Amino acid sequence: RGVGIRPHTKTSKCAEIVTRQVDAGVVGLTAATIGEAEALAEHGFDRLFIAYPVWAGTRVRARRIRELHERVDLVVGVESIEAADALGRSAAGASRPLAVAIEVDCGFRRSGVALGDLVHLANTCRRSGLEVRGAFTYGGHGYHACDAGPQAGDDEVRTLDAASRLLRAEGIEPAMLSAGSTPTALHSARPPVTDERPGTYIFGDRQQMAVGTARLEDVSLMVATTVVASHRDGRFVVDAGSKVVSTDRPSWLDGYGLFPAYPDARVERLSEHHAVCLTDGPQPSVGEVVAMLPNHCCVVVNLADELVAVSGGRVVDRWRVISRGANI
Repeated sequence: RGVGIRPHTKTSKCAEIVTRQVDAGVVGLTAATIGEAEALAEHGFDRLFIAYPVWAGTRVRARRIRELHERVDLVVGVESIEAADALGRSAAGASRPLAVAIEVDCGFRRSGVALGDLVHLANTCRRSGLEVRGAFTYGGHGYHACDAGPQAGDDEVRTLDAASRLLRAEGIEPAMLSAGSTPTALHSARPPVTDERPGTYIFGDRQQMAVGTARLEDVSLMVATTVVASHRDGRFVVDAGSKVVSTDRPSWLDGYGLFPAYPDARVERLSEHHAVCLTDGPQPSVGEVVAMLPNHCCVVVNLADELVAVSGGRVVDRWRVISRGANI
């Protein structure tokens, strides 16, 4: 389609997987935090976009942004005048202007400026010494229902098209018009969008199965859990509570995970170290190790120190989570 992939690395947080994405021809890499971008830079990745309204108004954060900017081709998300001024100060005197992409809201109503405020912010960025590389948006409302992805993808395209026209009218040629999420990527991957930022696609999870972007056989991330209790009423407990798996549960999804080997079972509730499960069918025995398919894989990886690579039922490698806990 002529649209690049700028995958969101907050999903895998793993250099071995990101290397495979780079080798497959991505146009760059996306991070959620300064810390994630720093971890990527430490491992030699040098085309980085922090797709977040970054605040660089403290001395420590300003220094970290400046150091990253000097090391790699860095683009930073911005959506406020205050943030633009702080980013400009952080890069003052650098060898080249710091590049920013302006976040515009396409209907999710989280962060991002309204289109009517885009020009004022773009001009503020330029006055602050920043290079306006383009604009980005996130159709997170593609998760509001199982069939919401196509409309949210259309919203991404419509918003970025309008943003590009507004920027060009100010003499800014947008080299970057970035959209993306796993449910919307295939719907918004068309002009004028230059690249997509899906993250979850690399593994898949239960949410993606529900919205139709993955089948069970496509999912490559499972949580190995051990049954620690089993009761006659169809209740059993595994050792993967909220400190292991995500507590994310959209209204259109029942429970917190599923077990491919025990399809009748559902994860009814989570404590810190317990997942209480119910089944009307066969149930696993105490001590049995079972694979759990989590609702949301991104959170699971962020809670882990390493990923265990398995092929043909054998452990073949262990990959470190390089930005474990790098949430700022």
